[in-house]
Amino acid sequence: MSVEELLEGQVLLLDKPLDWTSFQAVNKLKYKLKAEFRLKKLKIGHAGTLDPKATGLLIVCTGKATKQISQIQDAAKTYQVEIKIGVQTESYDTEKPEILPTDYSHVTAENIREAVLSFQGEIDQTPPVFSAIKIEGKRAYDLARQGKEVAMKSRKTTIHSITDLELSLPYVRFTVHCSKGTYIRSLAHDIGERLGIGAYLTALRRTRIGEYDVANAHSKYLESDFRFSNGDGENTHQ
Repeated sequence: MSVEELLEGQVLLLDKPLDWTSFQAVNKLKYKLKAEFRLKKLKIGHAGTLDPKATGLLIVCTGKATKQISQIQDAAKTYQVEIKIGVQTESYDTEKPEILPTDYSHVTAENIREAVLSFQGEIDQTPPVFSAIKIEGKRAYDLARQGKEVAMKSRKTTIHSITDLELSLPYVRFTVHCSKGTYIRSLAHDIGERLGIGAYLTALRRTRIGEYDVANAHSKYLESDFRFSNGDGENTHQ
């Protein structure tokens, strides 16, 4: 790939590591590209933020390809999910320590299966307090970390399908195909609420956004290799 092609516009597929913010991943990539191509400036942006505790597909666009970001963000997404039942956290994931342990010995495998699958279709979902949603100009997670009470508004979202359900209690694993704006942390929490025993998200990996698949990204993408999209979801390794 030439510097002209980079500046004209490329769609880059990253496999975001655990504990990196999306911002950190994009900045690392931007720094590397600027150094490699000896650029002072590079227009770059990403489509669809991943939480630090999530891994997987993060799409980055350069140059004129940044115009595609909105369209990419609107696409359906697929996640591999692991939740832990019988306990909760304030963040709905592993960022905060476990609280409120609850006995779940009375809950059957069928109870769990029914609860998980009941969230398929259009649902009302309340985003986590520890999220990047802005409230009066401030990020909800900043307010929450300051100990301030945050009132989150529910919103409509669609779970197209939940498949590959596996139980290894207290862990439950499944694959979710969902619309944009779906919070998998909230889904984990809501499953726990429906079961009456609590639950939180222990692992999350995004595998697909629209036509783009994490299989076309590298686990060491940020350290060495790049995969450049040709615009139709297929990629060339450079």
